Amino acid sequence: MDIGVCVAAKIDDVGYIAHAENLGYSHAWVADSQMIWSDCYAVLALAAQRTRTIRLGTGVAVAGTRTAPVTAHSIATINRLAPGRTFLGVGTGNTAMRLMGQRPLKLAAYAEYLRVLRALLRGEEVDYADERLPRGGSGPGAPDTAPISFPMSELGFIALHPPIPIYVSGFGPQAQALAGEYGDGLVMSIPPDPEFVHRALRNVKIGFARRPQQGRRGDGGDAACGDFYTCSLTTAVVLEPGDRLTDERVIREAGPFALSSLHYLYEKLRFTGGEPPPAVRPIWQDYVAAVESVPMSRRHLRVHAGHCTYIHPDEERFVTPELIRASCLVGRPEELLEKIRRLHAAGLHQLMLLPSLEPQYRVLETFSRQVMAKL
Repeated sequence: MDIGVCVAAKIDDVGYIAHAENLGYSHAWVADSQMIWSDCYAVLALAAQRTRTIRLGTGVAVAGTRTAPVTAHSIATINRLAPGRTFLGVGTGNTAMRLMGQRPLKLAAYAEYLRVLRALLRGEEVDYADERLPRGGSGPGAPDTAPISFPMSELGFIALHPPIPIYVSGFGPQAQALAGEYGDGLVMSIPPDPEFVHRALRNVKIGFARRPQQGRRGDGGDAACGDFYTCSLTTAVVLEPGDRLTDERVIREAGPFALSSLHYLYEKLRFTGGEPPPAVRPIWQDYVAAVESVPMSRRHLRVHAGHCTYIHPDEERFVTPELIRASCLVGRPEELLEKIRRLHAAGLHQLMLLPSLEPQYRVLETFSRQVMAKL
């Protein structure tokens, strides 16, 4: 099992990525969220100069804020600085889009985005129309469609070789199928339960079967479709003897990530309806009331306050033991090792840890020393 770190991009703290490399973390996924953090590609460029072995990429690039050619060009620029260590994580952009009061890219546009992105990063010519704009026609040859490629890539402005793997973010069945169709891997954020891995891989196989025969890799087996790569975002809290999930340290370390699951869930159920999962039900009505006390015109700013970085003062009461268990990797070192081994056996290749901002150095050091050293 690889253990990576998700970085809340901060341009003057790129040493954090070098520190993660020294501790043995395999990947640094630099988050792309333009309203709250530094520019991910600027951070990646600096990190490429400060590191030697850790793999570097976006965690994840937001399809709704940059066109596919721009994203392909940006990550291929990083590949000039860190050849063979560069990857691209890409998603529809829940937080990045919601913080502007906009919805994430729709699935049809996301699929088109991935089709263009995959072709460009393979060095191919591809028919392109801006996936964010209304179509004047459909298919190749439509008035708003034109062939594009990188005609001067051989001059070294960007690097398409070594190949840059594309890890597609997908939380729902259809997006996970798109990962199988267009990606080299799947990025998700699931509870630390092997059944969620099995479910995601079943969705991946649906998309994998849609690939052209020449674009398939591996045998499409149950584990992960050959060499298809899987990663899940979480945070980790290593418990000491006597620790409880209601302790201040545990809440500070787990809270920001646990609350982000509430933020995501609120946005999802607001538009699709349905009931929250069992771990959330005791606090759900109180949480919704707190969010909806803010006028609709400004509610998008309230929902994502503190996103994965700190605990909004009005939300600390929602960080319950049930929410922590459902959303975070938490336990004594031996318990964490067992959970990680079960996830790996189910087909997960990497856990990506996103600590909250204030204790992030200490969290990485503790997990490296007490868990990773024993894997």
